[in-house]
Amino acid sequence: MPTGRRFDVVLFGATGFTGQLTAEYLARHAPTGTRWALAGRNRAKLEAVRDRLGVEGVDLLTADVNDPASLAAVAEATRVVITTVGPYITYGDPLVGACAAAGTDYVDLTGEPEFVDRTYLRHHAKAVETGARLVHCCGFDSIPYDLGVLYTVNQLPADVPLTVNGYLTVSASISGGTFQSAVNAFSRLGDMRKAAAERRKVEPRPARKARGRGKAGRVADLGIWAVPLPTIDPQVVLRSARALDQYGPEFSYGHHLAVKRFPAALAVSGGAIGLIAASQVPPLRNWLLTRKPAGEGPTEAQRERSWFKATFIGTGGDRRVHTEITGGDPGYGETSKMLAESALSLAFDALPPTAGQVTTATAMGTALIDRLVAAGIEFRTVSSAVRT
Repeated sequence: MPTGRRFDVVLFGATGFTGQLTAEYLARHAPTGTRWALAGRNRAKLEAVRDRLGVEGVDLLTADVNDPASLAAVAEATRVVITTVGPYITYGDPLVGACAAAGTDYVDLTGEPEFVDRTYLRHHAKAVETGARLVHCCGFDSIPYDLGVLYTVNQLPADVPLTVNGYLTVSASISGGTFQSAVNAFSRLGDMRKAAAERRKVEPRPARKARGRGKAGRVADLGIWAVPLPTIDPQVVLRSARALDQYGPEFSYGHHLAVKRFPAALAVSGGAIGLIAASQVPPLRNWLLTRKPAGEGPTEAQRERSWFKATFIGTGGDRRVHTEITGGDPGYGETSKMLAESALSLAFDALPPTAGQVTTATAMGTALIDRLVAAGIEFRTVSSAVRT
């Protein structure tokens, strides 16, 4: 961790929808004495956010993704950078590069696989050299699953092959920015596959086998139908599994959406296929992007009604463990909490030494779980038993 920096944490993108929620969380929950600042390209809007926060000692930094010198100045001024500026494939890379060069820790909210793979190819080696920890996916993508699986695995034997299946139940609305990021990501499937292939060519061979194995069907003991989720989350989980010894000599993970009725499972699958297909056709994609413009988000009342539950069934040797992670509004209230606590963990917790592009389980692990539990997200063990 670099010393002698002016700030502990800088929040870049503080005037956006999720950025403002993250700023509000930091204003309420950052430890006394935390040196933090808001950064963005419009100083007047930054001043308005700071005025609404009503806290003393929050500095403002002017920076723009199209101005490399301004991003370098931000990275060199702080120990940790938080960014909410997306879509990340469009706007994110220069800031990652600035943090890697400066040895500054970095956290974001991306759920874009192509962006994560591209930043690995461009900036991982430099970050290893400087000691920077580049931690993507520090919101609802992918903390509940990455840390939920870690929490589950820690209750299983470490010397046998392990299998974990995750099932998400959720009730929430999404913002325009999140919707647009998803549509744009779906429109770039060829680029996404190319970036993943390029990463596989240069990434060191892992010490253990880890594979994804999501499967559609009825899960009788949970009373649900499971639909595989084509998100970045299982990729993050498997990267943690390849890096950490407690995931056993072999590890497999299945990532699913859980629904109560079979027709709902069919509707979810059909809707996802339709959205992906429409995103490939420019006129349809452009029409979709007008349906939910960036900058819009759910109301406070909608967020208060939102919730999520991630259920995990882990098996290894003669053990079977059933765990749950639950919280409120996943996309915004809990995401801003997860993002802010990720940055605070990097800034202040005693963590194992890591560098380069790393996951939340690898970089922060149980220290971040403890922070999230203290912040109101529940991690609990439903049952742990010997298999017969």
